[in-house]
Amino acid sequence: VQLQASGGGLVQAGGSLRLSCAASGSILSVTDMGWHRQAPGKKRELVARIISGDNTIYVDSVKDRFTISRDNAKNTVYLQMNSLKPEDTAVYYCNADIIPRNPPVIRTFWGQGTLVTVSS
Repeated sequence: VQLQASGGGLVQAGGSLRLSCAASGSILSVTDMGWHRQAPGKKRELVARIISGDNTIYVDSVKDRFTISRDNAKNTVYLQMNSLKPEDTAVYYCNADIIPRNPPVIRTFWGQGTLVTVSS
């Protein structure tokens, strides 16, 4: 099982980016999915999470600017980021709680990270 993230890049302040993260491999089911980020010199922090039933949570700093969504048929989670600010600059990591086929024990998997740079 692996997660593949994409969509990062360089954007001016006020711009938008859409991140994608697809889970692939021998998967029984995917439950919660989310995005974290880590800025230079800072700890990794939760950005947004979408849990079973499509309930969502966001860190206060991105509320009303970022939207997390998922396509269950594709085992993919998205992060639409609007009104980007320089302080959003970070490496963004996706993660997902997945039950693989073998062994069928739920685990948290992480993607490789994608860099988002917002210029002022």
